[in-house]
Amino acid sequence: MALLNKKNLIIQCVFAVCFLCAAAVGITLGIALAETRNIQNIENVGEYQPSLPSQILDANDRLITEFFSDEKREIVSIDELPKHLLYALITREDRDFFQHKGFSVRGTFRALWNNITGNYVSGGSTITQQLAGNMRPEVDRSEISIKRKIIELWWAFQLERSHTKYEILEEYLNRMYFGSGVYGVEAACRFYFGHSAREITLAESAALVIQLANSVRYNPLKYPNRLKIIQQKLLDQMVELGYATQQGADLSFEEYWNNFDYTRSSSSTAFFEREDKAPYFSEYVRQQLDELLYGARNIYKDGYIVHTTLNLDFQAKADELMQQGLAEVNAAYRLNSDRRMVYAEQEFVPIIDMLSLTFDIGNLRVAGSKEKQNARKIYQKNLNPVVDIASMLFGMDEMKFNAQMGYALEKKTSQRTTVEGALVAIENSSGRIISMVGGSRFESINQFNRAVQAEVQPGSSFKPLYYAAAVEARKITPSTMIYDSPVVFWNDDGTAYSPNNYKGEWKGPVLVREALARSMNVPSLRVLERIGFDGAINTASKLLGITSPDQIARIFPRKYPIGLGIISVAPIQMARAFATFPNQGREVVPIGIRYIEDRNGRIILEPEKELRDEQRRKAQGAQLISPQAAYIMTNMLQSTVEWGTLGHIKRVVDGFTMPMAGKTGTTQNWSDIWTVGFSPYYTTAVWFGFDQPGNSLGVSQTGALAAGPVWGKYMKFIHTNLEPRTFPRPDGIVEATVTSRSGLLPPPGYEGKVSKEVFIAGTEPKRIDDFIEFEKDRDAITLQRIMDSLQLQELPLQDSLSASAGGLRIDTSILSGGDLSQENEFFDRSIYDDSSSNPLLLD
Repeated sequence: MALLNKKNLIIQCVFAVCFLCAAAVGITLGIALAETRNIQNIENVGEYQPSLPSQILDANDRLITEFFSDEKREIVSIDELPKHLLYALITREDRDFFQHKGFSVRGTFRALWNNITGNYVSGGSTITQQLAGNMRPEVDRSEISIKRKIIELWWAFQLERSHTKYEILEEYLNRMYFGSGVYGVEAACRFYFGHSAREITLAESAALVIQLANSVRYNPLKYPNRLKIIQQKLLDQMVELGYATQQGADLSFEEYWNNFDYTRSSSSTAFFEREDKAPYFSEYVRQQLDELLYGARNIYKDGYIVHTTLNLDFQAKADELMQQGLAEVNAAYRLNSDRRMVYAEQEFVPIIDMLSLTFDIGNLRVAGSKEKQNARKIYQKNLNPVVDIASMLFGMDEMKFNAQMGYALEKKTSQRTTVEGALVAIENSSGRIISMVGGSRFESINQFNRAVQAEVQPGSSFKPLYYAAAVEARKITPSTMIYDSPVVFWNDDGTAYSPNNYKGEWKGPVLVREALARSMNVPSLRVLERIGFDGAINTASKLLGITSPDQIARIFPRKYPIGLGIISVAPIQMARAFATFPNQGREVVPIGIRYIEDRNGRIILEPEKELRDEQRRKAQGAQLISPQAAYIMTNMLQSTVEWGTLGHIKRVVDGFTMPMAGKTGTTQNWSDIWTVGFSPYYTTAVWFGFDQPGNSLGVSQTGALAAGPVWGKYMKFIHTNLEPRTFPRPDGIVEATVTSRSGLLPPPGYEGKVSKEVFIAGTEPKRIDDFIEFEKDRDAITLQRIMDSLQLQELPLQDSLSASAGGLRIDTSILSGGDLSQENEFFDRSIYDDSSSNPLLLD
């Protein structure tokens, strides 16, 4: 009886389990069927929900632009496509394609294992499943859920039932997204390779199908080296499966990379056809979105709403001022160039031509060179486009090649002779980008964002970054005296470096504040010498946001020219570095995207919140320099605007009362010019220069005179409705009155020029300025005694004495045998010439 009851119980349990399973399957299939209306019309499965463009909004939710894609496709029959393209697709995405009926158990487990081991070969979804998910708008392929898989699988079965395998492949290749805003194999081939899919090579096929799974990581235009590695692996797999020969794969791979154009930048046709109020910023945001919204998410179709940090009012003013600035700088450059050409033709051409005729050297003759140059310009501007059109009309490949060479030559000439520029402004406290101009007119042939991507020399605008290191290490104060005179510095490798000041002028003895405000080279390099390469590079790299040891080693040479800004940086890096000073030494990370919503208004990503969380986790790690050092640097850089190289800005921005600080920069040969500066609210960097180095803007074009006015006018505009605010002053700052001639404390009854100076507590001078004066014809014995004392102390002559018609200054501690270095470590031991006065000065 008990055995019978147990048997009945088992039967009941089995029936119950079967019932529950049947119910679960029935419910699941019911849901799937409810989601799959119009099964009989499989060709129209993608018509339920239209594609929506992604909207890019400014900080006040005003529309900047929309990202959408032009999905007009040229349908290519599978019979016209090379077999190796199909083999590459099957190898990469679905090796069991011709064996399964829409679902592959082996493929699913293989994908799971590859994900665990990190060795991606192909995905878990079959080609049919991918196509089904792409055709059904309610299938969000970025969602990981059983429901999504079931719906996708159902439609995959319908496709397999109603289509042949080759029809599925044809639909797949003509429909899928291949990255960079292109859909379908024909559009993708023309975009990436410049020819029809009918002509695609074996290596190109491998490169193309790789874009299907991850068009961001393996984009051939952005990350060619990444693509090269995975492309080689895929070709090897095709050889293993018998889809290609080893020799054919190797030859095709070699041909692909031998002809690869590394200079080409990524773009999409639809991107340039849209209305855009901030195109360079939008491109910056688009690249950020490609990184953030990876996988199946599509910024051109999925209707995202991207809330950015940009202020359209500020952006409009930045565009206006930069266009004016570019026009003026280009006009001045052309005028300078014409003057140089006229001078050369008048003074040198006759001499050179005479020599060429005298010695029968035909190649040396330059008469008529101007006419040849003008003829070349006429051809490039007027005739080359006609040649290009004719080559296409008549199918003349050689003529087409010549036209392309003409365009390339014109572009190269333009890069050398057209002045470009950039402006980027950020909020000090948050790093929010409020405006960005990456160059002149943004178009398909000029989409290089110089504000972010340029690698140009900052010149003297780099100096504050290592001055900050010296202030932080207490190697200098604003009143430290430094000697400005010709000097030779010796690099670590034993090479000599002898810098000059702007226009070759020398000041003699100067205080650090004046050296920075007036951008003096030798005093600045003496500051670099005090802090050392390690201290200077460590601080500068942190301020610029450069953390990779390899990058630091590549960007920062351990030679003295680094002190004059002989490195490569982008304007946005200079803006973040300078913004650290008004932000009391805390790290400033530029950010352009606040948060992203999907088409239903659901927040899916919050980049700004993530950045703030990361900065909070860093705690003291985000404090790049102390608040006290940051304040000292801010205070010194205010002098640049008040009476230094930016002192003339007062006339440009008359009536502007907001405190300002900044620095100008002009590189060697006047090839790059900068102004970078800040208020208590915002920091702005302005740069003008050439895309191709080697040309000169002319001696009249400096950071102060050309970039300074643009910076000043823009800063005045963005502060129009803001209350004047002083820079925050931290604890640990003290003030002291010092003499302008030495930076030391004035003695009782001192009648010379004095100034109130700021110091980090403990670094203020303790010593009294005890200089005394002698007339030049005073007792020669006294002078000899001084010279003897100098020799006894074995002071280097260039650091001890400088005589001229103006006078001689020597510290009186030498006369008494005192040790100068013990008196005040912030006082430079230099003895200097004061050419502004006649008496012989001894200090």
